[in-house]
Order: sequence, then structure tokens, then C-alpha cells
Amino acid sequence: MPSYLVSYSALAGAILCEVAGSSFLLKSEQFTRLGPTAVMALFYIASFYLLSIALKTIPLGIAYAVWGGLGTVLIALVSVTIFRQSLDAAAIVGIAMIVGGVVIMNAFSTVSH
Repeated sequence: MPSYLVSYSALAGAILCEVAGSSFLLKSEQFTRLGPTAVMALFYIASFYLLSIALKTIPLGIAYAVWGGLGTVLIALVSVTIFRQSLDAAAIVGIAMIVGGVVIMNAFSTVSH
């Protein structure tokens, strides 16, 4: 399997683990519930481990921007669909700008992979 495919797969896994960890962060109720707190910690550890694998080929600035940006978008979707929280117009515009930034960076950046 090509190294860039491994790196981007690891990055995707890191994003999903970060989103899961953030979801359990809410459920931990400020670390007062042991089960959700432990699951949250495991997901965050897995996320950083997978991010470290992605960094073998993807430049740090690109990988972190994609990880942070897509993680933000996905956790916003989780908060709306699962936790029934709402987003106002400013939040939606901000999220759209994050998506646009990630797309522009990946489509037009000349940073070598």
C-alpha cells in the first residue's frame, strides 16, 4: 500500500478518534464519570497515535489543519444530530469557512507531501 494512502488513512482515523473523544468529553461531565472519561482518554490517545503515523508523509501544517478543521466540522455535526444542540448563522458560516480553507489548502498547496 502506498505510503500516502497509509498516511491519509491514519489521518482519517485520527479525525474520527478525536471526534469520538470529544463526544465522550461531553459525556464525562467534567471528568466526574469514570467510564466516559476513560473512553475519552483512549480515543484521544488513539487520535494522537494515528496523527503521528500521518506525519510520516504529510507535512505538520497540512495534517494539523485537516485534523483540526475536519474534526471541528464533524463534532459540530455530532453536536447537532446526537446531542440536539443548535448552531446559529455565525457558527454555520464559520464552519463553511473552515471547510473552504481545508479544501483550498489541499487542492492548491504546493507543500510537498
